Amino acid sequence: MTGSISHRTQLVKNLAIRHGFMGAGISKAERMEEEAFRLEDWLNKGYHGEMGYMANHFEMRIDPTKLVPGAKSVISLQYNYFPQEEQIPPFKGERRFSVDQKDLSPSGGVSRYAYGEDYHKVVRRKLKALVKELKEEIGDFHARVFVDSAPVMERDWAKRSGQGWIGKNTLLIHPKKGSYFFLAEIILDMELEYDHPIRDHCGTCTKCIDACPTEAISPEGYILDGSKCISYLTIELKDRIPDTFKGQMDNWIFGCDICQEVCPWNRFSTSHNEPAFNPSEKLKSMTKKDWRELKKEVFDELFARTPVKRAGFEKLAGTIKFVMQ
Repeated sequence: MTGSISHRTQLVKNLAIRHGFMGAGISKAERMEEEAFRLEDWLNKGYHGEMGYMANHFEMRIDPTKLVPGAKSVISLQYNYFPQEEQIPPFKGERRFSVDQKDLSPSGGVSRYAYGEDYHKVVRRKLKALVKELKEEIGDFHARVFVDSAPVMERDWAKRSGQGWIGKNTLLIHPKKGSYFFLAEIILDMELEYDHPIRDHCGTCTKCIDACPTEAISPEGYILDGSKCISYLTIELKDRIPDTFKGQMDNWIFGCDICQEVCPWNRFSTSHNEPAFNPSEKLKSMTKKDWRELKKEVFDELFARTPVKRAGFEKLAGTIKFVMQ
């Protein structure tokens, strides 16, 4: 490899911006002791619900050298998905939340991150192109890229590298960018200059805690009972949504953005410029009646390349019925 550690570090950050990422932070690749304790406690309380995979590969999840032997650095990156326009259906015109007079979204529907093409594929392409160009500039090294696709504690790595703090809603929040971004990582066997965490800016604010319809966020914040989260109920839960959540879904049929909608820091969110994340015209034109009468062939057409496909037709149809009854 050529160039000094400082040169390589700056090159990584410059290339990240060039390839469309909002920013990049770098941490030393090492076992996450404190985070391991918190994860174990969270799992022991059953907050992962039916997400059994969260308990798998524990050591791999907290130690990047188990994923990339000889790893020295973890590069954490952000990729914006805040939409240029809102996907209004299935509850056209219904708006509830606003932040500092900025109306952010309709109440309910499909979470913003799932409007367009599956982010795993889009962001992975960007990561691979970034790594390829980095190798062309400085020489060969061993690296793996991750986009919510392996046991990587992405929010914790992003926090360690100063890309934001983990807020009371348990999402990563950046003081100038909000929280509407995907997280991605490059774990590599190259030494770089390491960044430092920034302080928590949630203060006394409890907007996310107060707004969560299912009370999934603990009263003090910073802990999420995943088994109560609307995103879990509409995506991860394989069985029928329990009747105890009737009337609490706030019209969400895939995912949920409430704790982000009410977060004051998202007044700094700016529209992405990634065409792949834009909703199709057909999706934008869906009416409440269309959702109620959704057929498998329409589901396949609407969501063939989107994250919604992961839930599957039967799950989405069941959720629509549960929410709209």
